[in-house]
Amino acid sequence: MTTKDQKSISLPLGIVVRSAPGVTQWAKQVWKAVGVLPGAAEADWKEIRREGDVVEFHAATVPLVLYRTDTEAYLSGLSTKVPAIYVVMRETEDDRPMEIVLATASPYEAQDYADTGEELVEKVPMPEGLVAYIRDYIELHHENEVFVKRRRNKSRVDLKQDGIGDARIRQVADVYRAPRRSETIH
Repeated sequence: MTTKDQKSISLPLGIVVRSAPGVTQWAKQVWKAVGVLPGAAEADWKEIRREGDVVEFHAATVPLVLYRTDTEAYLSGLSTKVPAIYVVMRETEDDRPMEIVLATASPYEAQDYADTGEELVEKVPMPEGLVAYIRDYIELHHENEVFVKRRRNKSRVDLKQDGIGDARIRQVADVYRAPRRSETIH
């Protein structure tokens, strides 16, 4: 496994991608990550199963890197109903249909990739052996953070009236009235 002083560990993880015919005229093929193979050897879109028009490939083997500082995220991922590995894929311009960017056990990191909108993030169920491997890693490295409540600043900020009104109004008399067209700054 790992020792307490290691910052991270890495495990090769094979990514299984399924190709199926699209159901609309805009998508000829649908690509979806459907499985992971812990400890897999290198692969480059090796066909592993075919049923009619549906084909499954061992698309690539990428490292699953676990960092000791991210155990909170891994714990969150393992506490879901079905623990998952998140596979990040990107469309390519070359002869490969998709590029496998990364596999992660952190739902937080997966969300960051999903927010960009440039990558496809697939949630793949985690095999039981991988769940145990990650759980052991969490038990070795997780440290609960102590919650420290901030103290309120007791100074009164509502006594002074600076910054009230619209900066485009030049007179001091009525700072709450709306500016006229001639008073606006261009």
